[in-house]
Amino acid sequence: MPLAVSLLQVKRGINSRWDRQNMSDTDSFIDEVNDEVRRDRFYFMLKRYGWIAILAVVLLVGGAAWNEYQKAQARAKAEALGDAMFAALSIEDAQARAAALAAIEPNSAQSGALIGFLTAAQQADAGDKAAAIDTLNAVAVNNDVPAIYREIAQFKAVTLQGTDTPASERRLALEALAQPGNSLRLLASEQLALIEIEENKPQAAIDRYQDILLDAEVTTDLQQRALQVIVALGGEPDMGSAAPMAQPDVSDTAGTNSN
Repeated sequence: MPLAVSLLQVKRGINSRWDRQNMSDTDSFIDEVNDEVRRDRFYFMLKRYGWIAILAVVLLVGGAAWNEYQKAQARAKAEALGDAMFAALSIEDAQARAAALAAIEPNSAQSGALIGFLTAAQQADAGDKAAAIDTLNAVAVNNDVPAIYREIAQFKAVTLQGTDTPASERRLALEALAQPGNSLRLLASEQLALIEIEENKPQAAIDRYQDILLDAEVTTDLQQRALQVIVALGGEPDMGSAAPMAQPDVSDTAGTNSN
């Protein structure tokens, strides 16, 4: 009996090991089949949709290259424009400088406005005030440039005209610039005050300068000029809640009025 039991146990052990081996082989086979199926699916998806990934990479690389090309082109144009402007400004004769600046081809509306300002300045230096005014007016009516550039051009054109243009015409242009919200409204108000002095209206000029003096956005230089002119016209400056400033030297107002 003991021998028979031992043989039975040995047989059972052998069968158990055999079963485990068979199960292990079966699991390995299933894993291999699953791996093969996954590989087949991967290659199928790669063949079917791989061109999309390749196209995305091509577009990404191509877009980056195009962007860098555009930046390089813009930088080259800006450098060429700067070189041309520098060369024009290096000319000794003002009239020749103006002609050289006017001949430069701008690469944008904004650069065209900048060239226009420089050209007008050189034309004014050369004594050709009419040409300078025409150049500034061309910038002022160009809707492609920012509003601040148009306002500056219009303001410069009006101040260049001086007494050669009737006061009524200058007043009309300056009143438009003196409207609330305009960047140059205080400077335009100052010019309107000068027109009132020109028309022998000292009290109106004092009142306008007083409004400038009390404006929250007034600069120190403009505030000082307003004080000087008010005192020169015999008025008494009212600083309101602002810190009091030193009384200006009335003798300095001559230069102010001439500007």
